[in-house]
Amino acid sequence: MSSSPLSKKRRVSCSETKTGSNCSSVNSIRTDLTSNPANGMAKNGNEVEIDEGLYSRQLYVLGHDAMKRMQNSSVLISGMRGLGVEIAKNVILGGVKSVTVHDIGITAWSDLSSQVVVLTNPTIEDELWIAEFCHNNGIKFILADTRGLFGQLFCDFGEEMTVIDTNGEQPLTAMISMITKDEAGVVTCLDEARHGFESGDYVTFTEIQGMTELNNCDPVQIKVLGPYTFSICDTSSFSDYVRGGIVTQVKMPKKIHFKSLSSSMAEPDFIMTDFAKFDRPGQLHIGFQALRHFAKKHDRMPKPWNKSDAEELLSIAKSINSCLSGSAKQEQLDETLLKKLSYVSAGDLAPINAFIGGLTAQEVMKACTGKFMPIVQWLYFDALECLPEEEESIPTEEDCVFRNSRYDGQIAVFGSKIQEKLSKQRYFLVGAGAIGCELLKNFAMIGLACGEGGEVIVTDMDTIEKSNLNRQFLFRSWDVTKMKSETAAAAVKQMNRQIHITGHQNRVGPDTERIYDDDFFEGLDGVANALDNVDARMYMDRRCVYYRKPLLESGTLGTKGNVQVVIPFLTESYSSSQDPPEKSIPICTLKNFPNAIEHTLQWARDEFEGLFKQPAENAMQYLTDPKFLERTLKLPGAQPLEVLEAVYKSLVTDCPKNWEDCVAWARNHWQCQYNNNIRQLLHNFPPDQALHMDYIIAAANLFAQSYGIKGSTDRVTVIKILECIKVPEFIPKSGVTIHVSDQDLQSANASIVFISSETGLYFSDDSRLEELKSILPKPDALTNLRMTSIDFEKSKLIAGKIIPAIATTTAAVVGLVCLELFKIVQGHQKLESYKNGFMNLALPFFAFSEPIAAPKHKYYETVWTLWDRFEVKGIQPNGEEMTLKQFLDYFKGDLSRDIVKMKLSRQMCLEMTEIVTKVSKKKLGKHVKALVFELCCNDDTDEDVEVPYVRYTIR
Repeated sequence: MSSSPLSKKRRVSCSETKTGSNCSSVNSIRTDLTSNPANGMAKNGNEVEIDEGLYSRQLYVLGHDAMKRMQNSSVLISGMRGLGVEIAKNVILGGVKSVTVHDIGITAWSDLSSQVVVLTNPTIEDELWIAEFCHNNGIKFILADTRGLFGQLFCDFGEEMTVIDTNGEQPLTAMISMITKDEAGVVTCLDEARHGFESGDYVTFTEIQGMTELNNCDPVQIKVLGPYTFSICDTSSFSDYVRGGIVTQVKMPKKIHFKSLSSSMAEPDFIMTDFAKFDRPGQLHIGFQALRHFAKKHDRMPKPWNKSDAEELLSIAKSINSCLSGSAKQEQLDETLLKKLSYVSAGDLAPINAFIGGLTAQEVMKACTGKFMPIVQWLYFDALECLPEEEESIPTEEDCVFRNSRYDGQIAVFGSKIQEKLSKQRYFLVGAGAIGCELLKNFAMIGLACGEGGEVIVTDMDTIEKSNLNRQFLFRSWDVTKMKSETAAAAVKQMNRQIHITGHQNRVGPDTERIYDDDFFEGLDGVANALDNVDARMYMDRRCVYYRKPLLESGTLGTKGNVQVVIPFLTESYSSSQDPPEKSIPICTLKNFPNAIEHTLQWARDEFEGLFKQPAENAMQYLTDPKFLERTLKLPGAQPLEVLEAVYKSLVTDCPKNWEDCVAWARNHWQCQYNNNIRQLLHNFPPDQALHMDYIIAAANLFAQSYGIKGSTDRVTVIKILECIKVPEFIPKSGVTIHVSDQDLQSANASIVFISSETGLYFSDDSRLEELKSILPKPDALTNLRMTSIDFEKSKLIAGKIIPAIATTTAAVVGLVCLELFKIVQGHQKLESYKNGFMNLALPFFAFSEPIAAPKHKYYETVWTLWDRFEVKGIQPNGEEMTLKQFLDYFKGDLSRDIVKMKLSRQMCLEMTEIVTKVSKKKLGKHVKALVFELCCNDDTDEDVEVPYVRYTIR
């Protein structure tokens, strides 16, 4: 076949890809990623093995089967502008077999041999013939384009594509209490929780007693009748239902039909990204076509903020619209919108590339794996709220001309003044993980803190692990064990040597307020969170409210992501609203009556940590910390006894001397947990057991690892050891109570007694505690003993401690965060200018809304919000500090009422800081510039009145 060049070649800049100093001009590069061990794929014959350590979090999102399909897929990406580089980065992190990248132009038909072709920022001729070729030859095709503050995405995955899992959620399960015999049998589930099914879902059944015809049946479609009931097929001829059974949702494949690009241009299907902009997709569908016609005519995009070019683009759009006859035709064009598209189309913004690049890479993964619902078929996005709020602040054409600067693409949209503001920003980034790495990359690309006075301070106390490399792309395999913050700072410095960045290794919290003190926060322009836990998020939120600093908050969970922007005096804070607490599992349900998958997973996690993590940690604290015993005895309830019993077992009764002892321990523990306890349960609530070798070997090795003893996986050796172990015969205990509820358990715990393992006698809490204190070996007698706690590592993936994560969502979320950053830097003050966002790329679903305004409160005629406070200067003009009496007198005028009466006559003459020191029994650090006081006030009717807090300045 003849070659068909597309457009001019372009040089890939070293500053755009972290590949070192030997970047060269390229037109086409094909990389076989399976040959690179750092990519987590190793060839084993014809099989490609998945490195579960590297891809652990992505495996949680995609699953093994989809991951294997990814690793057998090849992708071609054309166009190495910012968008193409962003897509390539995300696709490579995803773990495909090979990626071919072209520097804008595809050189020959033979290049289109990949399974997925991604075309970025194309010409109008290129997109049509390539899309048609792909559609006719079964090649999945994606078109992606970004123009300033606008983005476009189109997918064509063929005449028929099978989606194996439309949403990626775990199949629902429920326990059955009844099934009727009817033409449409009615299934009733236990009323512990709603079944969660929807009409049209498919289910199958297991463990039913009686109506066994349903066990392991082919998937049955259901109709939901209520939160606990649904109907199924004709069960009138089935056996009578007796009891039990589990119903499980079955993910059914779904076939999707895609129109070719040419057909879809005339009859487009749109995915909405913002329901407040319901009419935008149709308008932009014509606008992007007009841009390509303009580029064909002039061999360039419209000039930045050039009114003449905007009028010409509008004329082209009108001409295109007049020729349309299908659903793409618009009744009336939005001239203001299309002119703005023209004004900024020459721009190139890293955050827009990050958002559209993340979405595009996710569509590549869908094309490769059949996992998740693809975009059908067009998606348009704009962030015009980033432009100045006031008309007089709109940049001029002169201010946006190209200057041969790396920021020309950004200046073309916002002008040079905003670029200068960006360069002077001082931002605190908390966290250098996946979101942190993406934020730092975007900061470097947009020029944040790259000028005089600017600085990014990033803190993270974690070190780099292998599993981080799948998403935290600033790190390489040789960085493992290094500090994240320092390594990330050095990496972005390579991307943009002008950025002023400092890496810290501190945890944010009360312990580091000497470092991140008043002077530190007062010198900031804003804070960006890249955290993985709610407590740290809420702490930083409180600090930002106190210091009145804007906060950029974001998070991801697999294909789901969210963005929240917190603006002083305008929006609510992160802590103003919280997710409902996760439903806890009753202890008795976990221990004795598990009936759902999550019960067994939680039980396994508790069992693991109770055997291999907590005992080792407590034992080592006893051996190394002289105050451990004193602290333990002060614990509430039965905790002191439980902790010391565990320490005694670790150091004395269960302490192994060799590998044989470890095997014996594992064998006896198995007997206790999986034989004796079960038999006791059956004895209390009226069996040919097999010994599980895998459990014995695993448990013995873990136990050995805890004590630093060399283990073994030799089954023959272990069997020989087991033959010599005498397992105590089980005798059911009379009088043993098995609690069926946590209330029963709590009542029983009020009078706990324990049995001594040595004497078999019963002891009360106090007597056993005294015995343990006397029989525990002294730490100096066990100087050679070292125990190691073991984390619930690989099992975390199943048990829920690993947070599912994927690079595509992270990139898209951070793109949205940095769009909000543009608004903050410009000083936007209208609530409707900002956007909180939520997305689920698996569905796909997008929702944007303006932030919630800060709730208003009122005392007398004064309205206030969480951002308001009383400012009191504690040091008076004469240099003396306020006394308590002077402090209270200060507020009599402001509040027109006395603060709640206090019997503090003796303290009235004391200075405020002296009172604080006496009450807290702590000296005030030299870094403390102000104190916070809460006021308790009454109104005229003696009712409590909520008023702002007091910031009492002492330095």
